[in-house]
Amino acid sequence: MKQLGLIGYPLGHSFSKKYYLEKFRNEGIKHIDYDLYPLSTIEEFPSLYLNNPEFYGVNVTIPYKQDVMQYLTELSDEAKEIAAVNCIQIRHEADGVKLKGFNTDAYGFEKSLEPLLKPNHSKALIFGNGGATKAVAYSLKKLGIDFKIVSRTKSEDNLSYEDLSEELIQNTPLLINCTPLGTFPKTEECPALPYHAISSEHLLYDLIYNPEETLFLKKGKERGAAIKNGYEMLVLQAEKNWEIWNQ
Repeated sequence: MKQLGLIGYPLGHSFSKKYYLEKFRNEGIKHIDYDLYPLSTIEEFPSLYLNNPEFYGVNVTIPYKQDVMQYLTELSDEAKEIAAVNCIQIRHEADGVKLKGFNTDAYGFEKSLEPLLKPNHSKALIFGNGGATKAVAYSLKKLGIDFKIVSRTKSEDNLSYEDLSEELIQNTPLLINCTPLGTFPKTEECPALPYHAISSEHLLYDLIYNPEETLFLKKGKERGAAIKNGYEMLVLQAEKNWEIWNQ
């Protein structure tokens, strides 16, 4: 049986496993399984595919999106620029196992954001400076949107939350949450910014999908802003993974 899976550590609830197993069932896809592989160290990764020629693809999550790159024989263009991988295509060939890394987070974000963009959405603030931020920044560059990253510590490249004036929020109509703030069960949390400066000209995008409407999105909606959670991004990313594995 062909094998797909998710590596990371720790692995709790998995969108990916539920999504793919339902996809296989609903679309009558036979002889493929998708499972979770919590690896306490990245050094355990090769044992998955070296011992199983039926293993032909994995998703990668925290904390291995960069560490896994040492095992790859090739990177897609976006994975090179983002310097992080969340999808690996595995090919068992006569001269050895070939692994190619991709970043489909960027694809999922871009394709879910694009239909919502209006001409005034030319500037963005990205809240958080973790791995997801790199994929979001890559997509914004592709779309020609200027952006600033906001993190807890101010640096030469990043703003801090103390820099978020009412005027800055008013003049930056695209606000993107890449932090875990507001994720279930801590649904009372949200990035610290002057929400009263948000208007109907704004678009708020939250990579979180559980809950469906985070406090960040609720506060934007109350001010008349358009809002979007991260669920469609995940679905688009998952379908792109499937396409990559089976091409």
